[in-house]
Amino acid sequence: MTNSPEPAARLADRPQPTGAATVDPLAMRRCVSRFATGVVVVSYSGPDGPRGVTVNSFTSVSLDPPLILVSIARSSRTHTLLSGRPFAINILGAEQMAVARHFAGGEPDLTVTWDEGSVPSLDGSLARLFCEPWQRLDGGDHSLFLGRVVDLDYRDGNALAYHESRFTSLTAPRSWIPKELLGEEKYPTWM
Repeated sequence: MTNSPEPAARLADRPQPTGAATVDPLAMRRCVSRFATGVVVVSYSGPDGPRGVTVNSFTSVSLDPPLILVSIARSSRTHTLLSGRPFAINILGAEQMAVARHFAGGEPDLTVTWDEGSVPSLDGSLARLFCEPWQRLDGGDHSLFLGRVVDLDYRDGNALAYHESRFTSLTAPRSWIPKELLGEEKYPTWM
């Protein structure tokens, strides 16, 4: 980078929002790809059996009530099929890259092992959150599906991550967690 003005001066020189979209979608995609995210498969019962879709737009919203949010493209088949249905969020482990690719439209010959409880979920996931539909919100070319978590399970392991349009993994360093909290189910609220 070359010499640049102070941040406040740079911001003052920028065009102010007009309400019209002026951001190039490809530039937007490249910019937000700098934010590393976890990778999940949203699974549910479809008309022909268990179905799933890989997403990285997932977040925890609330602890009371326990709510999560997942963003689904309006253009996807899942968008219509998911509306009003219970679903599971399968947080993938680092070793599950092939599963992520399978549910993103690649690896079509991969054999997936389902746990077909009341809501189908993926065996071997790092964590699973079982949700009932809570609310669907407009999110532009996506819909934001909020689910109320009714059950969950998880295991130890490293997470599959997505950064700069590539899969990677996240290793959870435990060295900075106070010894008295290790092995317990209570953690500070900022963790």
